[in-house]
Amino acid sequence: MYNLKGKTAIVTGSGRIDGIGEAIVLKLAEQGCNVVISDIGVAQGENFSEEHIGTTEDMETIVKKAKNKGVNATAIVCDIRFEDQVEVLVNKTRDVFGSVDIMVNNAGVGYIMEPFTEFKEESWDAVLDVNLKGAFLCSKHAAIAMIDQGKGGAIINIASQAAKSGFPFAAAYTASKHGMIGLTRSNAVELGTYKIRVNAVCPNHITTGLGHWQNKFFSDKLGLEYDDYLQSIVDKNPLKRTGLVEDIAKAVAFLASDQADYITGEAMNVSGGEEYH
Repeated sequence: MYNLKGKTAIVTGSGRIDGIGEAIVLKLAEQGCNVVISDIGVAQGENFSEEHIGTTEDMETIVKKAKNKGVNATAIVCDIRFEDQVEVLVNKTRDVFGSVDIMVNNAGVGYIMEPFTEFKEESWDAVLDVNLKGAFLCSKHAAIAMIDQGKGGAIINIASQAAKSGFPFAAAYTASKHGMIGLTRSNAVELGTYKIRVNAVCPNHITTGLGHWQNKFFSDKLGLEYDDYLQSIVDKNPLKRTGLVEDIAKAVAFLASDQADYITGEAMNVSGGEEYH
């Protein structure tokens, strides 16, 4: 149990039912943390269709789940590709809860996958705009708030095993997650003087709704049956299982807490032993 009572966290990309973001929200709420559920809310074109986003309806459902943990919670629609919306997200959080103590950059695009020689510029931009630019904007405005508050804080970036290894058909995703680690380390050095800790969590294979889409893509590319592909993932994992959303949520709760107050600039693997460096 980590004592986060009285603190407030923003979790981006947390509007999908059964997603990593929801698990993070509920785990932080269990520790007494007030939470802001943030997502894009409505579909916006092919790359951000309803099946790939957190809808406003789902966001409100997750708000209710968080409140059932005994904390205050609200939903704020935000497209993190746009700085004016990110600024509103942070300012509104401070207006409602009084402070921003924890920023979790969870929003990400991992479902746009194409052969490198066929990768479209608009696909590249869609991935980088959310995964890296969005994390930059949210970190920037969270840091502005935390510095103004004068109490320090924690910024936690949800990266990936792809931040440390290469993956086929995922040049944009892999580049964005490598960039997120660079952002983490640079900000840890610069913001440490303000007692703001910046860390990343690097999951490997987490089967969420979006993870199911990736599984289908790779099983088809490799000519494997879906279940056979999943079994191949389990077979190569030292702990012989795939990751759970709760595995990531527990790591985030630790890094957000005072138990991690001498940890910054780290990229923590949560991979069941698949990634070591």
